[in-house]
Amino acid sequence: MRSLLRLFYSTVLTAFSLTLTAAPVLGQDAGYERRELKIPVRDGTTLFAVALIPKNHTTPLPILLVRTPFSAAGAFRDTTVPRPYRELAQDGYIFVSEDIRGRIGSGGDFVTLRSQRDPKDPGGVDESTDAFDTIDWLVKNIPGNSGKVGVLGSSYPGWLAALAGVGAHPALKAISPQAPIGDAWMGDDFFHQGAFRQTQGVAWATLVGPDPRGFTFLEIPDYDHYDFYLRFLTLDSLAKATGVAKFQVWQDFVDHPAWDGWWQAKALPTVMKRAEVPTLWVGGTWDAEDILGPQLAYAALENSRSHPERSESHPERSESHPERSEGSSNHLVLGPWAHNQWNRPGGDSLGPIRFGSNTADWYRENVLRPWFAWYLHGKGSGTFPEAWVFEAGENQWHTFDAWPPKDVQPRKLYLHAGGKLSFDPPPAGAEQYASYVSDPAHPVPYIPRPDDDSGWDTWLVQSQRFVDNRPDVATWASEPLAEDLTIAGDVVAHLFASTTGTDADWVVKLIDVYPDSVADRPAMGGYQLMVNADIMRGRYWKSFSTPAPIPANTVTPFNVDLHQQLYRFQKGHRLMVQVQSTWFPLYDRNPQTFVPNIFRAKPSDFRAQQHRIWQSPSYPSHLSVSVLP
Repeated sequence: MRSLLRLFYSTVLTAFSLTLTAAPVLGQDAGYERRELKIPVRDGTTLFAVALIPKNHTTPLPILLVRTPFSAAGAFRDTTVPRPYRELAQDGYIFVSEDIRGRIGSGGDFVTLRSQRDPKDPGGVDESTDAFDTIDWLVKNIPGNSGKVGVLGSSYPGWLAALAGVGAHPALKAISPQAPIGDAWMGDDFFHQGAFRQTQGVAWATLVGPDPRGFTFLEIPDYDHYDFYLRFLTLDSLAKATGVAKFQVWQDFVDHPAWDGWWQAKALPTVMKRAEVPTLWVGGTWDAEDILGPQLAYAALENSRSHPERSESHPERSESHPERSEGSSNHLVLGPWAHNQWNRPGGDSLGPIRFGSNTADWYRENVLRPWFAWYLHGKGSGTFPEAWVFEAGENQWHTFDAWPPKDVQPRKLYLHAGGKLSFDPPPAGAEQYASYVSDPAHPVPYIPRPDDDSGWDTWLVQSQRFVDNRPDVATWASEPLAEDLTIAGDVVAHLFASTTGTDADWVVKLIDVYPDSVADRPAMGGYQLMVNADIMRGRYWKSFSTPAPIPANTVTPFNVDLHQQLYRFQKGHRLMVQVQSTWFPLYDRNPQTFVPNIFRAKPSDFRAQQHRIWQSPSYPSHLSVSVLP
């Protein structure tokens, strides 16, 4: 039997390993007292938490709170401060980890990504009210605290950290949501622009469905997970075979395949109307789980700052704490990391890609520690840049007063006939296109086979040479660059495509192709590094909220968001773009014939179809990028 799916090696087990691999830390000589807490919240539910309280401290200390669905007791198993907090501990904190409502030691019912309460309901509860009540109890009951609280967390706890800043308690002075689930449909854990992340969805439903207060790990019987998922053409047959069809979380996927109000109500841009407290978003540019969350949420708060009329105040906050409307801050860190990698030692590489320094250690010591030291201790200058972003390729950290940077030049990278790629538009002439047949029975793997759980953290940086000669993958490449080229900010693919079917998925990758010969690292010769990549489900070509058939044999525009990056393509390297229509088994297979709900598709709905990517003056498929001068 195979072990847990890729997702939960990285997410759940990382949540535990943050503490199970704890090492001695500076500032820990005085020792800590471990105390288990029962915290009542407004509806009478009791939440379980564990506190690590420094012994013999002579001055009041602030509290750092992490709220989690992954076991507070597992986080603080003993009196050792967990490894991710090593740098923070040097300044002195009371650390608290809390099980959220309905999970592990806490009472109440658990709901995945619980929606916000109706503000008109005085008895309503949500993760924001639970955070408020928790903070209120902690500052009143933990001895020796200073009355100042910070909240942080990564992944699901990152989403929870963000929600602590909604209707924030007066004692809450700063939050750091890290890899938060910004929008679980648009580009984080469960869907990406409409395409369902089936391995992730099945694993999560298995994890929390059978035992809301514990964990049930899905076992895959096949050595190659590709073979396992290939046996189940439909999502319905997969759900029944794995047993997840009976769980509410799976039924929620089935009932809400589009970006409807149910998903929108859980998205941070909908929930967070303004930065009520100083906020530090943290994300990785090669995060396979929550790449969009920090980028999306940071941009939403920037937009609310630029357009204050769009920010809806929380009456209880604006009346009781009007000072919070001024002095709020919104900052962003983007590093060259996989999911949660910034919490682990080092960060000098990701797979075979080297960054020249310990980027994770640098961030914790030079960004995270000073951030909380200022807002919770009053130490330091309190002057922070708007954004810290690592430029891979050059391998340097940069600071910006705006992100994306203001001094960039918009460019269009055009797809040309003959598999050529250029910043020059297609020349006049006959209408040209690249064509391939996509067959759901023979999907393109997202990772080199065998897919055996071993490469989840690094699959986004694995060389794409394993698919660039497949007949169902279209490829375009530039000439070698005459000089370095640095892109900064959003990357969006604008495809003009047609299909013989009435639905299709579009996977687009922007790739850095290394020279054939790399003197100091021969194994990197010809390496094809995905710099940006994502998928979009074609049925949402008109609206993400309302699917519509793609007109058969008709050129149709599609926009695929590939998210943000700061990356230097070096002189002598080539740019490459790949387009394909399956990314398996990470994403489910599109039937390629329109059905109202793919979760209910029948085997007869799945058909091979021919797709064309157009590359002509009339239909100039291209990638929009911004280039630093």
